[in-house]
Amino acid sequence: MIRCIVVDDKPLAIDLLTRYIAKVPLLELTYSTTNPLDALNKVAEGEVDLIFLDIQMPELTGLEFMKIVKGKCQIILTTAYSEYALEGFENDAVDYLLKPVSFDRFYKAVEKVKVIIKGLSNLTNETIDSKNEKTLDHIFVKTEYKLIRVALSAILYVEGMQNYVNIYTVNEKITSLQTMKKMEEQLPHPYFVRVHKSFIVAIDKIDNIERNRIAIADKVIALGDNYRTAFYSAINQ
Repeated sequence: MIRCIVVDDKPLAIDLLTRYIAKVPLLELTYSTTNPLDALNKVAEGEVDLIFLDIQMPELTGLEFMKIVKGKCQIILTTAYSEYALEGFENDAVDYLLKPVSFDRFYKAVEKVKVIIKGLSNLTNETIDSKNEKTLDHIFVKTEYKLIRVALSAILYVEGMQNYVNIYTVNEKITSLQTMKKMEEQLPHPYFVRVHKSFIVAIDKIDNIERNRIAIADKVIALGDNYRTAFYSAINQ
C-alpha cells in the first residue's frame, strides 16, 4: 500500500485526485489539504510515501515545498503550467501532470512511483537486516534518495530543526527529514540521551558539564529542565 496525500489550493482539484486515488487499490489517501504548511508536518511525521503536489500555491510553492522535503517521499507534480516541468524534474519529481488530469495519465504516473518505491524497499531490506540483531554499531538515515550508514561511535549530537534533524558527527553534518522523536527511538539508550527538546547527545562525547550546560567538541548545549533528571540518571550522577 502506498500512503499518499494531496496538496492543492483548489478544493475541486483535490476532489478529482481523491476520486482517482479511490480507484487504485494500491493507493491509500491519508490526508488532503489546501495548506502546504500542514502537509510539511505530515511529511515530517514519516507516514507519507507519495504526494500529489500543486505548484502554484500562495503560502509556499510546490517547488519550494520539494526543496524542503527532498528525499523524504515521492512527489508527483500537478499544475496547469507546463513551463515548470524542467525545474520539477531537477528537484526529482517522479512525474508532472498537467491539469485537467486524465485518469489514464494519473495511473501511468502512479505506476512509476510503484517501481521506485519497490526498488527502495528492496534496498532497505537488504541493508538493514542487522536491525534485528541485539546490538548495533550503526544506524541508517535517509537523505535525498539514499540511505546513509552512520556509525554510532561517530555521532556527537543531534539537533532538531522544524521539519528535519541535523546529525553532527566527528567528520560531517548529515541532514535527514525526520522528527526528533523518531531519531530518539533509533539511537540506543542510555548511550544517547535527549537533553533538550532540540538536542540529543552522545554521552561518551561529552567534554564537560558546567551549570547545566553540556560541552561537546565546539558546541555548548543547554540542559533543559524537563530532561535534567533523566540525563543525570544516565550519567550516574
